[in-house]
Amino acid sequence: MIFGSMVGGGTSEGGGAIAFPVFTKLLHIAPIDARNFSLGIQSIGMVSASLSILYLKIPIERRALLYAGVAGLIGVTIGALFVAPHASPPLVRASFTVLVSSLGLAVLLMNLDRQVLRNDRIPIFGNWEKLILVFAGLVGGIISALVGCGENTIAFMVMVLLFRMDEKVVTPTTVILMSIVTIPGFLLHLFVIRDFGAPVMGYWLAAVPVVAVGGPLGALICSYMPRRAIVILLLSLIALEFVSTLALVSLSKQVLWASSGAFALFGSVAWAMSSASRYRPGRL
Repeated sequence: MIFGSMVGGGTSEGGGAIAFPVFTKLLHIAPIDARNFSLGIQSIGMVSASLSILYLKIPIERRALLYAGVAGLIGVTIGALFVAPHASPPLVRASFTVLVSSLGLAVLLMNLDRQVLRNDRIPIFGNWEKLILVFAGLVGGIISALVGCGENTIAFMVMVLLFRMDEKVVTPTTVILMSIVTIPGFLLHLFVIRDFGAPVMGYWLAAVPVVAVGGPLGALICSYMPRRAIVILLLSLIALEFVSTLALVSLSKQVLWASSGAFALFGSVAWAMSSASRYRPGRL
């Protein structure tokens, strides 16, 4: 979690993107417990990072926080109460891999675009853009309820690929977005669903002092890191997650087909967003 909290505070992956695969693949902890730990630990680390982002006045897109954040609150509640209880552990593991692989595809598409100009905010903000943010927040919240992160990833894809925003603005925005979603998700499992067991509570208490420092430190370090270094870090982590899932996780044919279909859907949407020209700075 030293490394995970710094990744969560400074990139669009979230600390859960490190905790979840380590818990499920190396420590052989149930995906449900890994998800609950991810939500719980991000409620400390990413909130600390968010406070640091606000204190340091790092540029963010505040309008995205309103529309995607409120929708994310609804999505994580729906996901925790009605979707997650019906998801099998193999499906949850595969869903996480599909999520981070989609982020990797988005990062690759972003870097294939040779256009240097980037928007520092959403350039056109009408009802259509509000609807897109609400939908992205809702989907991200539901995915977060399944695997412990996702709100930040979906928002990152939309804002970078479609709205052509500078990732230096998008990344801190998604850190705050994930903070907005992870706190109610954590509290739901702790007080309403009551599946935040004693072992997970022990892991959480042990990691709290680490992430409370690591999250803000990651936000500070990544604000000074070269863009290329952050991209290489993200792609390396995503490649490791993808390869380790294929090597270590036994998946049924049904889960493999469902995962392939979901990745194809996410990939098609990502390609369509990257091909859209409505928000390109040169056309505004």
